Amino acid sequence: MADQLSKQPPSTTSFILSYPAQYVVLVTINRPDAMNSIPSYAHWEAESIFSWFDQEPSLRVAIISGAGPKAFCAGQDLIEQAKFKVQPPSAATARHPPSGFCGISRRTGKKPIIAAVNGFALGGGFEICLNCDMVVASPKASFGLPEATVGLYAAAGGLPRIVRNCGLQIASEVAMTGRRLTPQEALNFHLINKISKTPESVIAESVEMAQKIASLSPDAIIITRHGLREAWETGSVERATQRTSDRFDLLLRDAPNMKIGLDAFAAKKKPQWVPSKI
Repeated sequence: MADQLSKQPPSTTSFILSYPAQYVVLVTINRPDAMNSIPSYAHWEAESIFSWFDQEPSLRVAIISGAGPKAFCAGQDLIEQAKFKVQPPSAATARHPPSGFCGISRRTGKKPIIAAVNGFALGGGFEICLNCDMVVASPKASFGLPEATVGLYAAAGGLPRIVRNCGLQIASEVAMTGRRLTPQEALNFHLINKISKTPESVIAESVEMAQKIASLSPDAIIITRHGLREAWETGSVERATQRTSDRFDLLLRDAPNMKIGLDAFAAKKKPQWVPSKI
């Protein structure tokens, strides 16, 4: 798969990139500590990776997971944050990129990302999940926003998103008491899509989900994702519908995949999609 890339990914010291299936990239958070805490500079590496992913024609879906059996991501590297009190960093290093924590928590983006949560997803790690398009959780995963317990708050977009997904009261309890959610609780609160059969199968089941997405028209997936997120962000059904229609209807009509899909349907054949022009 790597040899089919039109452009190689950005260099990184914090993530491992692999290609478990056609059209799919797996981005693994790979930090020296067992909790996969992310230092400031790594957020900018991640933003570069996911910007590259959006523009790479051979890729349609990304998966993000954590290295090792213990943690998906336990949030910001707080040891680094403590050092900043003694030696303040540059403004560029200290702040997150526009796309947020790990280049995902406030990302708009173009193509979908699935979170394969293999362990603890805490603080910014949970904020990653809250803005992923789909989430598959290991039976050993757990979710929480413990920032207030160390004098901080969840500043990477997680607070409004958890309210949107599961309501004010549950969101308040999670963010203001330090409560951790089990995978079953997260599923009940509509924060994840499914729990994997075993801890070991979380990546494989995420890849299976990614393949279902990748088998469909890449144009249709990009536009569908946009429409869903417009509704989530604006809160207006008609405004979201109109904004997606205004932006994409003519592009979809003039791009080749719409004709490919309709012709294949008429001929009762499997469509052979081409890279998205949208």
